[in-house]
Amino acid sequence: MKNDIILNITKEMERNLTNFQLDKLKEILISNFKNIEILVKTSEYEKQIELEENNNYLNMFISSKEVEGCSKRTVKYYREIVERLIENINKNAKEITTDDIRKYLTDYKISSNCSAVTIDNIRRVFSSFFSWLEDEDYIIKSPVRRIRKIKTTKMVKETFTDECIEKMRDNCKDVRNLALIELLISTGMRVGELVNLKIQDINFEERSCVVLGKGNKEREVYFDARTKIHLLQYLNGRKDKNNNLFVSLKSPHQGLSISGVESIIRKLGLQSNINRSYPHKFRRTLATMAIDKGMPIEQVQKLLGHVKIETTMHYAMVNQTNVKLSHRKYIG
Repeated sequence: MKNDIILNITKEMERNLTNFQLDKLKEILISNFKNIEILVKTSEYEKQIELEENNNYLNMFISSKEVEGCSKRTVKYYREIVERLIENINKNAKEITTDDIRKYLTDYKISSNCSAVTIDNIRRVFSSFFSWLEDEDYIIKSPVRRIRKIKTTKMVKETFTDECIEKMRDNCKDVRNLALIELLISTGMRVGELVNLKIQDINFEERSCVVLGKGNKEREVYFDARTKIHLLQYLNGRKDKNNNLFVSLKSPHQGLSISGVESIIRKLGLQSNINRSYPHKFRRTLATMAIDKGMPIEQVQKLLGHVKIETTMHYAMVNQTNVKLSHRKYIG
């Protein structure tokens, strides 16, 4: 390859140089090329460079999300979504266009038959990634800017009725499960916050506990007298030395995982003939119940640990009966 380059250069210079000068040029070229390695840019080579660049962008983006305090679960979701896009479009991330992303979202919706909510969640991840590239001056303008928020149907999400909660209480065969659902319904904490609780986090005198929420932010939540009684019964009956608040019933009594709590609630729901029973439903139930009984929305926001009050409003369903009574009271 080096010899070919030297030969081409000397041929190009034949008409402009004497034989002596050509020989001298050749000698200089050989000397200068001696310790230089020449790589031929093949499609495979370019592909490898592109892959390395994309991985570098993605890793730096993920690092920025970790610094912002995003949970491991969220960070994993962001990585998977962006990786899938880059692999599918098969371009350098800096060269991806608005049309590329629109086509990807359309094809993904058709192939996966997913909801508009899922597609909009993916769009938001793309927006975050390309906005980061723009902020870091890797691209001039995010290609997601021209892709508007995808319209979604606002579904009225279910909450547990008082009857459902009583049925689950009746079907609890052990005090651990009873204490668990009481804590969920009275505090409205997230299931991830529940499984991270330690025994020393519980203040029985004040009937409160400190949980670590999203973004590693601590907040204090409160539980009622019924929950206190069942928690004490559960803890007093434990023989293990595990520091976790909720542990498995069988030895070696490991701390419950998120999937473990979900399984407990799902089984209780089936035993109680309740449609769709899962931990997050307790959180929505508490928000709805609190607003329904007159708690100011700002206080509900604080209780649930939401940064934006709009998020709290999504959790809270307004009781239709109260709407009817309020209409009669204020309108007639």
